[in-house]
Amino acid sequence: MPSAATTPRAPRRRRSRGGLAALPWIAPAIVLIAGIVLFPAGYMLWTSTRDLSPYGVDRGSAGLSNFHTLFQLDGLATVLINTIIWVVAVVGITLLLSMALAQFLDKSFPGRKLVRLAILVPWAASVVMTTTIFYYMLDPDVGIANRLLVDIGLLDRGFGFTKQPTQAFIVAICVAVFVSIPFTTYTLLAGLQSIPTEVVEAGAVDGASPWQRYRYIVLPQLRPAIAVATIINIINVFNSLPILQVITGSIAGVRADTTTTLTFKLIRQSRQVDTAAAMSVLNFALILVIIAIYVKAVRPMDEVDR
Repeated sequence: MPSAATTPRAPRRRRSRGGLAALPWIAPAIVLIAGIVLFPAGYMLWTSTRDLSPYGVDRGSAGLSNFHTLFQLDGLATVLINTIIWVVAVVGITLLLSMALAQFLDKSFPGRKLVRLAILVPWAASVVMTTTIFYYMLDPDVGIANRLLVDIGLLDRGFGFTKQPTQAFIVAICVAVFVSIPFTTYTLLAGLQSIPTEVVEAGAVDGASPWQRYRYIVLPQLRPAIAVATIINIINVFNSLPILQVITGSIAGVRADTTTTLTFKLIRQSRQVDTAAAMSVLNFALILVIIAIYVKAVRPMDEVDR
């Protein structure tokens, strides 16, 4: 009869053999993750410790001097604050509007298929093209939006919405929300359609009001969909360059910059490739911290029923 000390080892051996048997099936995924995630991240970290010329030539180790130079940059605090505002505003507004839109598209009404297809247009179109259209619409001299505001008497003359840091940053947030809504709406719509109608109807039979049914029945079951939409939007918005580059790229200084656009400016305008590498590492660390805080605070992937 096996002793008590040796009995627990058998399940562990079986799990180990099961893991080895599964290795050929998961090996391609492991290689893919290592190739497109781990290696670039490791190389980025290594690059941030190198002394790079303005043309990217490696001149040897720089230790942590690139990070020291980065943290001495004027306006870095403003850039970090802008980044937080950018992510929170775009993701938060996108989620609120998309939840309302998903609720509307979940209803049955004439032309619903056409409306659902129309929602996809901002997502299917080029982000650069969409942003450029908004940029020229708001041009103070030739922009059609500015001309309309002047014609209806709201403005005396064209206003430079994209010429000043604060106004341009707000415009960029609006454009980012516009292009983020389609994906978020469809993600939440899929979550809504996965909720059994019998559960919602049972709440109605029990006397729950529409708001109570939404808060206590629908919303908890939407948590996985909200989590997916939020995390993907955080990553996309945090690393978004085209929108800010088109809207605020011509504005001098860093008052309308985020960490991503600052990285671009360090490379293209200042030729500080090594400092930009350190900025990329900081950028990567910030997005991990933001996602970790979100997951820890909201706990979105917990099971609905426990």
